[in-house]
Amino acid sequence: MTDAALAADGFHARHSARARAYVYRVRTSRVRAPLAADRAFHHPRRVDLEVLRACAALLPGTHDFTAFTPTETQHRTFARTVGHAAWHGCGEELRFTIAADAFLRHQVRTLVGTMLQMACGDRDPAGFAGLLAGAHRSAAGATAPACGLYLAGVRFDGEEAGRELAGIRKGLGGGSGPTVASADSGALLPPLDA
Repeated sequence: MTDAALAADGFHARHSARARAYVYRVRTSRVRAPLAADRAFHHPRRVDLEVLRACAALLPGTHDFTAFTPTETQHRTFARTVGHAAWHGCGEELRFTIAADAFLRHQVRTLVGTMLQMACGDRDPAGFAGLLAGAHRSAAGATAPACGLYLAGVRFDGEEAGRELAGIRKGLGGGSGPTVASADSGALLPPLDA
């Protein structure tokens, strides 16, 4: 922990948030890395990084993400505004970073699962844009497992825009050391070579 402050009356950790950022880790090595077993999705297939990046480039903006959340849901609206989405690759690890005003249940994991299926040739990447227009859940791909998903940052009222991305930017750098749960620590995630 690097900082603490009293919250205003009525503060709610989830409902008072104005933006959130997530990182999803994918390991593409043929051999499962034992130290990453529960910290990244092991996906030992050839992945076209350019297809992943093309899909991610379509995400910024406001879209209807109905296709990326379970059909049994308590959500009333499915539109979310994405400010940042990108895939990063380093050796046998890929990281998907995304920041938005809010997320639906399983949204990031289903985005990752769908994009991976497209990047492996199991689905046509040309159909990705149509999924962002309120398509039914059955039109999207599989939901990736939870083991690769990390909350990287949260921005609350009164904080500068873009702060939720600080953890993503710092966490994508190399280096070593323990995982620390602070957006300002620079080590939100294990380093890319972990």
